[in-house]
Amino acid sequence: MLEYQLIYRRHLPHIQPPGAILFVTFRLAGSIPAAVQQELMREARELDQRLAQIKNPAQRAAMAYREQKRLFGLWDAALDNATSGPRWLGDPQIAQLVYDSLLHRDGDVYDLDCFSILSNHGHVVFKPLLETEETYYALAAIMQSLKGYTARKANDILKRKGQFWQHESYDHVVRDEAELLRIRRYVLENPVKAGLVKHWDEWPWSYCKSFS
Repeated sequence: MLEYQLIYRRHLPHIQPPGAILFVTFRLAGSIPAAVQQELMREARELDQRLAQIKNPAQRAAMAYREQKRLFGLWDAALDNATSGPRWLGDPQIAQLVYDSLLHRDGDVYDLDCFSILSNHGHVVFKPLLETEETYYALAAIMQSLKGYTARKANDILKRKGQFWQHESYDHVVRDEAELLRIRRYVLENPVKAGLVKHWDEWPWSYCKSFS
């Protein structure tokens, strides 16, 4: 599962075309109510069934991209609207830990574009780099490394044990420059939309190489 794969799934589908830029949302364990999560999982399973019935590869790929983008938006909305669950990323020490960890991997396993860390989840946009001459670093391996390290350190800070991150992140392939600009604005404006700051660069847990 941690080796590079074009398409794989656990509970959710994941697509990583070679050289693609990826928009990833990762969240705290328990950050979405169980009933909401079950409904979103049901939609993902139904999507798999519909895709399996499409014989034309190009049509299947187009529908997969469109529907994955829609489901991504539903997961994001569920996080933004959550009124319960842990808010450990609201602790400045833990937010700084995740901030530094995301930056640490830039230029090593991915080319980092931007990210934003909120109290129960984070958004990041990056392009995985080549691990060998022919194979890219796998999204699953990147996220496992990031989550494993930060979970151990965060639990030490909080003096707790147990699951910190939700095991599975959700992700979306960025198809072109126009979409990259829209996603970048979405990520950076997330704290503004939440009423935490008036301008994106006032939020201490956001980063962008080039905002436009």
